Amino acid sequence: MSSAKNFNLAWLKIRDSYFWMILIAFVLRFAYILIAHTYRFKTVDDNFSFGFEMGRIGRALATGQGFSNPFNGLTGPTAWEPPLYPFLIAGIFELFGVYSKASAIMLLSINSLFSALTCIAIFLIAKRCFDEKIARWTSWLWALLPSVMFWCTRWIWETSLATLLLTVIFWLTLVMKDKDGVLPWLEFGFLWGIAALTNTSLLAFLPASGLWICYHRFHRRKPFLGGVATAAAIFAICITPWLIRNYQTFGKFIFIRSNFGAELRLGNGPGADGTWMQYLHPSQNLYEMRLYQQMGELAYVAERKRQAIAFIREDYGRFAILCVKRFIYYWGGVPRLAENPALAPFKNSVFLASTVLAFWGLGRALRQHRPGAWLFFWLIVCYPLVFYFVFPHPRYRHPIEPELGILIVYVISEAGKKTPPAIVTPT
Repeated sequence: MSSAKNFNLAWLKIRDSYFWMILIAFVLRFAYILIAHTYRFKTVDDNFSFGFEMGRIGRALATGQGFSNPFNGLTGPTAWEPPLYPFLIAGIFELFGVYSKASAIMLLSINSLFSALTCIAIFLIAKRCFDEKIARWTSWLWALLPSVMFWCTRWIWETSLATLLLTVIFWLTLVMKDKDGVLPWLEFGFLWGIAALTNTSLLAFLPASGLWICYHRFHRRKPFLGGVATAAAIFAICITPWLIRNYQTFGKFIFIRSNFGAELRLGNGPGADGTWMQYLHPSQNLYEMRLYQQMGELAYVAERKRQAIAFIREDYGRFAILCVKRFIYYWGGVPRLAENPALAPFKNSVFLASTVLAFWGLGRALRQHRPGAWLFFWLIVCYPLVFYFVFPHPRYRHPIEPELGILIVYVISEAGKKTPPAIVTPT
């Protein structure tokens, strides 16, 4: 009896402790990296699966070739990827060796730390919008669920960092309607600047988050125009050095990364079915790689963009059908998963079930006028938009999984209630 009592007391101390959440989440991820040997990447194709394009750029930086060579061979300067994560890879390569197992362990461990730290932002968001019980359950599920750990323990990519940044930005947006002073606006501009240099897709949520703050501050008769100007200035300060680098390198304005036209073509062209036509990617196709080398990055991307737009203009109805398919695949799961096609039906069933629960939770939160419900709505509407026009991938949903998880836990907790909850005053 005393042991059970001691366990309960220990759990009461642990359950709301950020330290224990982060520690347990990180230890589980790190243990999985070591036990499953996920740090052992395939060495075929000159270790390309170790970070893919970002790994290649990281190698180029670490070996004194500058921000260049995103594929195989010496292809010159690039803006194919945002700069922040390749520079992180380069730093680790310089310390622990290029494409070494030690570097793989370090990078996967850093990703795992980003994933573990996301627990705090999840707790704060859920507590503010719902209650402490939902905050506790959601943050611990993020810490413990194996499905959450996949991207941080197996992929050397910016996915976990982007997820952490977007979740922190979401929480900061929620609280800024009440905060006074210049510091919150400085933080807002800085975080969005770092997010832009990490994953430009996150910027789809920037207008909605900024307008949401302005709307609520306007209705509370709080000043916001000066804050908006301050945040915009800090954002510009963060990204301008990279924009200058791109202009000096390529002789034209490039907003952070250059490859949108190529990505558009990988989802739109002869044979398009709503999924990623990876067989046309320069890393997978020798002919495309040769074209990339001969034409140069900007000319190659421009040509691929021209091809994609021509395909779209040929038949707008066909393009609309492809967009609908991509919407379904984004929220219900891609029909073919290269990692393990046999598990695709099961994974997609779980994917679809989580979507249904999250949408159900969002609808209930809107009806009950929960604080921040409309911010959840705009995140779900805005962030995935570009993927409906390009192509979906399970990884592309991960940055908004924390908010989806909060909505899922909320609707499950509401389903167990016998009486309808009291309506919260709209915010």
